[in-house]
Amino acid sequence: MTWRHWLLASAIALALLALLGRLAWIQIANHEHYTELAAASRADAELLPAPRGAILDASGHPLAISVDTWDLYIDSFLWRDRERAGEAAVALGSAMGLDAATLFEMGISRENGDVIVQRFIDYERGLALRERGIWGVRLLPSSQRVYAEQELAGPLIGYVGLDGSGLWGIERDFDPVLRGQPGLLLSERDALGRPIAFAASGGREPTVGGEVQLTIDRFIQAIAEQRLAEAVEANKASGGTVIVMEPRSGAILAMASLPAISLADVDLDDEQVLDLARNRAVSDLYEPGSVFKTLTTATAIDLGLITPQTTYVDEGWVHVGGHTIRNWDFTGYGEVTMTEFLRRSLNTGSIWISQQIGAERFYEYLDRFGVGQPTHIELSGEAPGMLRRVGDPDWYAVDLATHSYGQGLAATPLQVISAVNSFATGGLLMRPQIVHSVVGSDGVRVHEPVVIRRTVSPETAHTVARMMLEVVEGVPWHLARVDGYRVAGKTGTTIVTIAGGYDPDTTIASFVGFLPYEDPRVTILVKIDEPRGDSNLAGIVAAPVFSTIAAEIMEYLRVPPGERQVSNP
Repeated sequence: MTWRHWLLASAIALALLALLGRLAWIQIANHEHYTELAAASRADAELLPAPRGAILDASGHPLAISVDTWDLYIDSFLWRDRERAGEAAVALGSAMGLDAATLFEMGISRENGDVIVQRFIDYERGLALRERGIWGVRLLPSSQRVYAEQELAGPLIGYVGLDGSGLWGIERDFDPVLRGQPGLLLSERDALGRPIAFAASGGREPTVGGEVQLTIDRFIQAIAEQRLAEAVEANKASGGTVIVMEPRSGAILAMASLPAISLADVDLDDEQVLDLARNRAVSDLYEPGSVFKTLTTATAIDLGLITPQTTYVDEGWVHVGGHTIRNWDFTGYGEVTMTEFLRRSLNTGSIWISQQIGAERFYEYLDRFGVGQPTHIELSGEAPGMLRRVGDPDWYAVDLATHSYGQGLAATPLQVISAVNSFATGGLLMRPQIVHSVVGSDGVRVHEPVVIRRTVSPETAHTVARMMLEVVEGVPWHLARVDGYRVAGKTGTTIVTIAGGYDPDTTIASFVGFLPYEDPRVTILVKIDEPRGDSNLAGIVAAPVFSTIAAEIMEYLRVPPGERQVSNP
């Protein structure tokens, strides 16, 4: 052999030694590492979405549920084989009623990754398609949110986006409870991405999300929404709010507002979607107006300063801090009692009472009633309110006068109904409750009624309730009256604020009351925004809406009228 032969043989021997050394390094020294890499190259992991928990009404009827569906994908990596991709497109198009050419273009439009064809395919249909095993086509388990009462309580219930997260309402506020825990499906595939038959598979099952049961009664909610919509249309109003509360528990039986989003046709690209999804009952502030006269009256009675028979001289106007304030009807009534002042809703009466109370004690009682404070109802977006107090740099003496009849301050509809509701509970301020119970992995958590504080004594609460009864029942033609039941309530007509002052031609008309007076079953707030029909006064606009809603609720709850009512001792 020549030296060239020896050189070639040596090179071959060295290459063999290097190859053997590399094999030893891979198969012996780093066996576990490369075994893991090999397994990883074959492993395929799919997330299995967790079924989202249901949202139920007070009776257990589902308001929002999730149904099992499939999402259909094309594997563009496999569809690089154009011949087989064409056959798959024809088969898929035939099965789904889609154009094969369009599917083919979709599948080859990308080099790698999955191309979504269709989401939320009916479960049975998707299962049949998956069993056909069309080449290069994948079906992954998914779920679709279904809103059983599509037109009902859209801002309150909320909506779920494509990523499975709640966007607003209960869906968002209780998203951690409702969403559950995704599962994981592990399997093995070959180099071309095809499932390996008889290969081991595993993973974990998804954990179903928890259930949230609301205090909302869907029948009462439907009554509130229907009558509110009719009133807004009839009065050419810009919107409105209706809240129905169970007095002794604080449970919200209905929470309706307009304008509002419909869950039947949500368009997330609509520029107005955020405005329509806003829950105006807890987020929008307004000046409550004469409804506040009940709070001012209760404060003075609780302090022992007045009784329902106390009188003052009404001249129709009063000077306060350089301002002249008049009654809403520009009329003076001479010597009137406190009951008559409340029935006629005289601004001068509220001002006279507030002067007897004094600023310090007046605002102390407003704190007791929760004015200017969030109610902590467990709904996001709740506004705290606006209230100037003694000592604030922008507070003036005239503020005490205007605040006494509900102007110059702002509250949410929920705060107002909560405060007035304390007269139906013997002076107890109840925390508004929207969630009855939550069922999760840790069991059932029932939300019990919560007494926040006492606003006034039981005697004061009963006295004010009797005066509110006289406001409605003492006027034979009062439009808030309900046949067969005695109603205690109060109107409020507020002039809307604009830049630089108030617009005397634009009002917010409201009415808050409870019935039956002897044993209150519901407290109802009706608020109509900017009515522009034949009248803009609360007694004509809001009071009849209260009457209609109250009558239907009494019939639905089967509350017996007249003598058969159970009276409080």
